[in-house]
Amino acid sequence: MPAQLRLYPAPFDSEFDDTQDPTVRIRLADLLPLLAIAKKNNHLWLQDFLDDEVTVTPDLYDVLRSFSAVRQSSA
Repeated sequence: MPAQLRLYPAPFDSEFDDTQDPTVRIRLADLLPLLAIAKKNNHLWLQDFLDDEVTVTPDLYDVLRSFSAVRQSSA
């Protein structure tokens, strides 16, 4: 006789928090190729992280803002 799946409701506990504080540092050069492959191959797990925030240095932020503005004006 096959085992039956049992489902249990998640605890409604004030200590239960499904967000995690960022604790791992990774170089952008290591991260971007992996994200590009996941995006290109439409891996569903990537969608789980689309609302996550990423902290960047102020100079990278300025470059990204400028790039975004140039890209929008050329379209």
